[in-house]
Amino acid sequence: MTSSRMPNRHSSAAPTVDAGTRLSVLIIDDEAKIRAAVRDALSSDHVEMLDAESGATGLSRAESRRPDLVLVDLGLPDMEGLEVVRALRRWSTAPIIVLTARHAEDEKVALLDAGADDYVTKPFSLAELRARVRAQLRRARMPRVPGGDAPVQVGGGALEIDLARRVVTRRTTGEVIHLTPTEWSLLEMLVRHADRPVTHRQLYHAVWGDTYGDTAHYLRVYVAHLRRKLERDPYEPSFILTEPGVGYRLTRDVVRDDA
Repeated sequence: MTSSRMPNRHSSAAPTVDAGTRLSVLIIDDEAKIRAAVRDALSSDHVEMLDAESGATGLSRAESRRPDLVLVDLGLPDMEGLEVVRALRRWSTAPIIVLTARHAEDEKVALLDAGADDYVTKPFSLAELRARVRAQLRRARMPRVPGGDAPVQVGGGALEIDLARRVVTRRTTGEVIHLTPTEWSLLEMLVRHADRPVTHRQLYHAVWGDTYGDTAHYLRVYVAHLRRKLERDPYEPSFILTEPGVGYRLTRDVVRDDA
């Protein structure tokens, strides 16, 4: 493998990240000219380019360096790019973009089914490649939204909160719990910041739009409403917790990976 930090000749279009964050991109391709062109196109102060000329070398580089994104040529000398994609997907969630000269639709479908995130057909423009790399990196670094990307469970599995559908359900009975718009706004703010304290001011501003008046008093009233509807014992809440002098915290159930 070689590692390089070439001057970026396309700074306005190269993958961008937060200041101080360094990304690594691995390209696995047996054509030296392709590797050099891609390296030149994607390199920047914040992107380290790694490269490998074969599938075996590329997998070894990926294991040792854990790149943030992998570009894989479909036609490698020692193994099919499809095998490389499958091998990477056994342990890595990094975005994978396949470089292919093949146009058969069923091959592209097989690549995506194997775990590739996108493909670029050769010959490709470097501007298109940079755009696809930026898109994959942006998506990979987006934080998951509690309750939005997946419903949140609270109260020891008693309730499920689905922000996308705006529904709270009792899991044992399937009963949908009705909330007023204000109660829902308050719950949504707590879910979006699940497992973190949310201040009185933050909650009040999110629900009512300003922070004048006795925010703590208003919140006490509406939090009490929420607890009566959602908690088993509103006087001993298990997941809508008070942070004394600060605000409130909604705690999610711990979901085991092997559950």
